[in-house]
Amino acid sequence: MRALLDLCQGLPQRTYGAGDVLLTEGTRTDTLHILIAGEVEILKNDIPIYATSEPGSLFGEMSVLLQIPHTATVRALGPCRACFVGDAAAFLSAHRGLGYMLARLLAQRLNAMTSYLADIKAQFHDRSDHLGMVDEVLESLLHQQDDGFTPGSDRYPDLKL
Repeated sequence: MRALLDLCQGLPQRTYGAGDVLLTEGTRTDTLHILIAGEVEILKNDIPIYATSEPGSLFGEMSVLLQIPHTATVRALGPCRACFVGDAAAFLSAHRGLGYMLARLLAQRLNAMTSYLADIKAQFHDRSDHLGMVDEVLESLLHQQDDGFTPGSDRYPDLKL
């Protein structure tokens, strides 16, 4: 995602200290953050799920693209610096090349998640308890239509795709 840093020329930059929050799960800001330097962690329900220090890492894109509140919290693990995009939808529209980079990033995430879920399905396919329901859950996800978006147990009826 280093190519994304090229698009940051002229964008405002923000500096964060250890423990500072860039994005808060459940809030809606319509902003993007692009990591320049430092390390951040991503938390879901206050549980750390990932950390990165890769320059060009992008945060907030799911919220902007799906028009929903942020699905995770992004917090600085130490001093860090990031480009800040205030009107993310306009920025994404104005930089069409970014759409391809973003599509690749999301496709990579989807591929990793699909592989992981297929592995879980293979591990528990013969179970008759609640773990055996993995097959049904995956089938449901694969055939979900565009009826709105339901991450976790929250529903966002105002979603406009």
